[in-house]
Amino acid sequence: MIHSIIEKIGNTPLVRLREVTRGLPERVEVYAKVEYFNPGGSVKDRPAYRMIAEAIKSGDLTKEKTIMDPTSGNTGVAYALIGAALGYRVELVVPENVSRQRKEMATSFGASLTYSSAMEGSDGAIRLARKLKQEQPGKYFMPDQYNNPFNPQAHYDTTGVEIYEQTGRRITHFVTGIGTSGTVMGVARRLKDYRKDIQCYASEPAEQLHGLEGLKHMASSIVPGIYHPEILDGVLPVATEAGYAMAERLAREEGLCVGHSSGGNVASALEVAGRLKEGVVVTILCDHGDRYVPL
Repeated sequence: MIHSIIEKIGNTPLVRLREVTRGLPERVEVYAKVEYFNPGGSVKDRPAYRMIAEAIKSGDLTKEKTIMDPTSGNTGVAYALIGAALGYRVELVVPENVSRQRKEMATSFGASLTYSSAMEGSDGAIRLARKLKQEQPGKYFMPDQYNNPFNPQAHYDTTGVEIYEQTGRRITHFVTGIGTSGTVMGVARRLKDYRKDIQCYASEPAEQLHGLEGLKHMASSIVPGIYHPEILDGVLPVATEAGYAMAERLAREEGLCVGHSSGGNVASALEVAGRLKEGVVVTILCDHGDRYVPL
C-alpha cells in the first residue's frame, strides 16, 4: 500500500530494443528507459516533484502561493498532478500549439492554463512566465525548470542510478534529447561519476524550425542555465522526419507507443550504436504516444 500516487515516481523499467536494432553487431545492445510508467506519464515527474519538494522544505512554496512555470506540456502535467496530490494551486504557461491531450490532462488535475504565442515556442512561454512572476512576485512560486539545479539533481539521484544498476553496471553509452537539458545533464554527471569512460551524448533537433515537441535547438533558443555541454562527449543532430519515423517503428515493431522526441532519442541511440562493435547503449522514452495522436 502507498500513501500518495507521487510515491510511484521513478523505478521505471528498462527495455531492450530487439527489432529496430536488427543489423547491429551481436555484441551491441540498445536499451530504452520507459518513462511513461511514471504516474504523470513522462520523465518530467521526477524533476517536477524534486523541485516542488525542495521548495516546500525551504519555505519558498507555501499554500498561499500558486505554482507557475513555463512548459511545453509534460512538466506541466507533472506539476498539475503533484499539485493536486499535495494541495497546491497550479498555473501553467504553455505555447498555444501544445497538444490538446496534454492541455486536457493538465486541466483535469485542476491546473489553469495561460497561453503564449505558438510562433515563439517554449522560449515565448519562458518570457511570458518571467513577466507574470515579475508583475506579481507574491502570488507565484516559479520552479524555473530551465535554471533550477534540482531539475538535473533529480536525475542524478534517481534516473542515472537506476540505469547503471539496471544494465548490471555494463552501460557504455547514454543518449537523450535536450529540452530543459535536466535529464541529459543529471544522468551524464551520475554515470561519469561511476565511470569516466561512459560516453554521454545529447540529441537536438537538426533544424531551428522542427517538429520534435519539447526539444530545443540550442543555437536558436534561450539556453537553459542548467545546460553544461562541456560534460558531454558530443551533441547529435536529429531530423524531425527521423523522430517521427522511429516513433512509428517503435509502436509497430516493439509495442512501444511513444512521442516523437522519444523517436528522435532512439534514432540518435542507433546512430551511436552503429559505430560500435561492442557496447551497451541506453536512451530515454520520454512519454507515451497517446499525447500526440490526433483526436
